[in-house]
Amino acid sequence: MKRIGVVDTTFSRVNMGFEAISELRSVGTGFRIIRRTVPGVKDLPVASKKLIEEENCDIVLALGMPGKEDIDKICAHEASQGLIQAQLMTNTHIIEVFVHMDEAPTEKELTMVAVNRTREHARNAYLLLFRPDDLVKQAGTGQRQGFEDTGPVEGKSGIRH
Repeated sequence: MKRIGVVDTTFSRVNMGFEAISELRSVGTGFRIIRRTVPGVKDLPVASKKLIEEENCDIVLALGMPGKEDIDKICAHEASQGLIQAQLMTNTHIIEVFVHMDEAPTEKELTMVAVNRTREHARNAYLLLFRPDDLVKQAGTGQRQGFEDTGPVEGKSGIRH
């Protein structure tokens, strides 16, 4: 049975782990979910790597909500670099799902972005594991997780192999 890791943070203002797990359970079966929670985004790389190496996860969703201050943006960049490094070290996808606290003008809109982005990336993780050809069909279609899709450049849509 496949294993999907979900790691979120206590710093986030939205329970992104709950949203990811809820979405995964709605899209399919045939997998086990293993969840961990860490304090902040800089803790996500090691937690993700541990889920892969110690819990045998086939893919991990790393969920975080960096703050809006300059130092928060630096921390998010460092965490992102760590997640990339962990992917390369383990040869396993770690889907980074960050929602910056300054992405939306109101708390209501920020919550909407966080919920939508988390759920859409949870679907992406499922597709990567179980139906990768479905992602091929979406290539070049301007998908945007958390916001409205932008669509393809006019005249450039369609499947090309």
